[in-house]
Amino acid sequence: MRAREWLKAGRDAMRHRGPDDTGEWWSPDTRVGLGHRRLAVIDLSPGGHQPMADPTGELQIVFNGEIYNFRELRQQLAAQGHAFRSESDTEVILAAYREWGPECVGRLNGMFAFALYDARSQELLLARDRAGEKPLFYREHNGELRFASELKGLMADETVPRRIDAEALDCFLTMGFVPGERCILQGYRKLRPGHALVFRLSDGQLRTWSYWRLPQAPAESVAASETELLEELEALLADSVRRQLIADVPIGVLLSGGVDSSLVTAMAVRASPRVKTFTMRFPGHGKYDETEHARLIAAHFGTEHVELDAEQATTDLVPMLATQFDEPVGDSSMIPTYLVSRLTRRHCTVALGGDGGDELFGGYAHYSRLLRMQEKIGGVPRAVRALLSTSAQAFLPVGFRGRNWLQGVAVDLRSDLPWVATHFDRGGRRQLMRRERRWALRGEQIRRAHLPETADLLQRATRSDFENYMVEDILAKVDRASMLNSLEVRAPFLDHRLVEFAFGKVPRALKATGSEHKILLKKLVARQLPPSFDRHRKHGFSIPLASWLQAGPWRQYFREVLLGSDSGLFCKPALQSLLDGQDGGRANSERLFALVVFELWRQHYRVAI
Repeated sequence: MRAREWLKAGRDAMRHRGPDDTGEWWSPDTRVGLGHRRLAVIDLSPGGHQPMADPTGELQIVFNGEIYNFRELRQQLAAQGHAFRSESDTEVILAAYREWGPECVGRLNGMFAFALYDARSQELLLARDRAGEKPLFYREHNGELRFASELKGLMADETVPRRIDAEALDCFLTMGFVPGERCILQGYRKLRPGHALVFRLSDGQLRTWSYWRLPQAPAESVAASETELLEELEALLADSVRRQLIADVPIGVLLSGGVDSSLVTAMAVRASPRVKTFTMRFPGHGKYDETEHARLIAAHFGTEHVELDAEQATTDLVPMLATQFDEPVGDSSMIPTYLVSRLTRRHCTVALGGDGGDELFGGYAHYSRLLRMQEKIGGVPRAVRALLSTSAQAFLPVGFRGRNWLQGVAVDLRSDLPWVATHFDRGGRRQLMRRERRWALRGEQIRRAHLPETADLLQRATRSDFENYMVEDILAKVDRASMLNSLEVRAPFLDHRLVEFAFGKVPRALKATGSEHKILLKKLVARQLPPSFDRHRKHGFSIPLASWLQAGPWRQYFREVLLGSDSGLFCKPALQSLLDGQDGGRANSERLFALVVFELWRQHYRVAI
């Protein structure tokens, strides 16, 4: 497909990301083309149309996301002589680039992915936000660079190759996602969070670099006092929420009733006299229904509270979501994320959520479990631990509860991490792959290469989750599920100032111990939320998938997808064993979900093995 035809097809394959407006621009020599779909949030007038040029016409930009400090940057740039024709944050990026060049990226506070073409140097700049809230895929081939917010935009060209990358697939089967710059398709890449890329038209040279990294962990001996840290945390979160409440469309808060979203609600009420909150009810699924907790927060702060009744989650959602997720993600919580996004979009265009709080402040229960493991087995000889690990792998079936933890006891906790969320270990992947399709199993090696280099176990775990699991699972899930409904979800905890505070100033003793987690954040809860709020409740956003797979349409559908098709990749007896194990009460539901999503994705996009 010729470039001009592809640009329009790729752009419109992502109509859900921008239903309000569409645009296309080509350079006079037709060597550079930019396409855009707009979700109008800031400056709803035609002045916010993209692609957008600067006053000279030398710069052109397409931009996805929001710049939360655009007003401050606009004032600064205006004082330096820059004139503005609109109220949009897009125009501010153009002026910032003209003033500071590619280094302007480091001055932006927001979630973003953008491409800016400079006709003077004939260079294209691509950049992605620090946390990775907004996606950016690209493919460079024969001196041509194509990029898009979603992989389906690139695959809108029917003539481009689409073949599985073996290492990426091995990562997916190991972790449930594809980490770093790798992509599930050969020859395609993701721009990593906190990175920028320059493509030079004159010789086709492509260069990427990191413009931001997590700060070094604080020395426990020089950490600020608890009171000082609490004051700074409160000020940073309040300012982040205030900035992210700016929009020219209806905006609300996704209130689950947990610590993170409740604190976001508290700060939103400070900044705005009228705050609308949304909670999802799951009738008939008591332990997944958090309505009571959300009502407590909404009543305490006097928000305009809306309770949304979740529609029945049918199997029809699975192929639809598998198609939307450009790379398969093995996380069934994409289903409730999609449902809450679909219902919320009927009331507002922008919603604030609590993503990031667990990674920043030690909120996951497995952090405490890791610290207990370190305390209990740290002195046990490695040979003994290795024997226990190999015995667990050899004698305990996949899905046996606690198997992953037992396998992890052999890990050197001074430099590595037990991968307790492993979907399939090396032996499981070898059994799963058909003999004639087997390749080098490098998932564990690649995961280890992505581990942060820090001696502290808790720092290693939280940083690893921030840079890997949060980006490729949590944020990918939220972005694809919400944008499929043309809903923009913002994450105040991922303001880079808060991230730098959490990783550069908060000592591990105020994050998690063997018996507590999210310690500093819960101290802020004691200040901000009602006394009756349950600070110790922790419930992930999930669905009762395991019970659905016991009988009925979900069980039948999973069996049809996995056993009824012949991808030439997975071994049928291994699939049957996983399904039988689930019937027998083993914890295989997320493994099965990952395989179903992968197979549906592969079939839809006709991806070769």
